[in-house]
Amino acid sequence: MATQLKQLQTKASFASQFLSKHGTTYYKQLMEQNKQYIQEPATVEKCSELSKQLFYTRLASLPTRNEAFWKEFAHVKELWKNKKDLNVEQVGVATLFGLECFAWFCAGEIVGRGFTFTGYYV
Repeated sequence: MATQLKQLQTKASFASQFLSKHGTTYYKQLMEQNKQYIQEPATVEKCSELSKQLFYTRLASLPTRNEAFWKEFAHVKELWKNKKDLNVEQVGVATLFGLECFAWFCAGEIVGRGFTFTGYYV
């Protein structure tokens, strides 16, 4: 265990040295590549305006997303009506989707309880 801790410390030290040497260069390169997305000057008013634009753009996309949801829902209802015609692949995909939803629910519950499995704080 002590050797693994020493290896981890060595790797962390190496990563820290690498970042101190190359971090600034990487940051400058990243900013240069994405300068078209930077608002100058960065004022509170401009940030507020961009925030409102994002909010209302997302709000305006709700009808389209609602329509897509109901289309998808109608497709699932149709599949359920003709469940005798389903093949193994479709059943497998539906099962995996259900398991994924359940897993995200469980993960959300664990996060909501402060990363405890029992719900009690130790």
